[in-house]
Amino acid sequence: MYLPFIFFFLSLSGIIVMIGRELILIKNGQAIAVEHSHPFVADIQKIKHLIFKNSKKFGYAILFVTLKFFIKSSNFIKTKSIILIEKIKNKIKKKNNILNNETIEKKEVSGYLKVISEYRQKIKKIKHIIKEEEGIE
Repeated sequence: MYLPFIFFFLSLSGIIVMIGRELILIKNGQAIAVEHSHPFVADIQKIKHLIFKNSKKFGYAILFVTLKFFIKSSNFIKTKSIILIEKIKNKIKKKNNILNNETIEKKEVSGYLKVISEYRQKIKKIKHIIKEEEGIE
């Protein structure tokens, strides 16, 4: 049981000694950066550069695909929801007609409300014309 702990602390102390020696050399300014090139291992800087470059392209591709999917799915949901709402309204109207045995008639709107709605529409048109002239929209 104690044997793994002993090995762990021995290896930890060995690592600390190696790092301590390097730190002393760096502090004295005697550290030499040695690059070992292996024929089967590529340069790390080149690998980092290629990964960064390819990840940037891949990120743009993912962004494009997600935006395209979002736009298409939102358009699909919008169209299907409109169709579904119309179907539900038709079913409700049919159910009400069956229950009431009469057709649904529109009630006539009072003259005062008609005048107000016409006035509001005129104001909207004027605002729209002003915005177009000012270049706001």
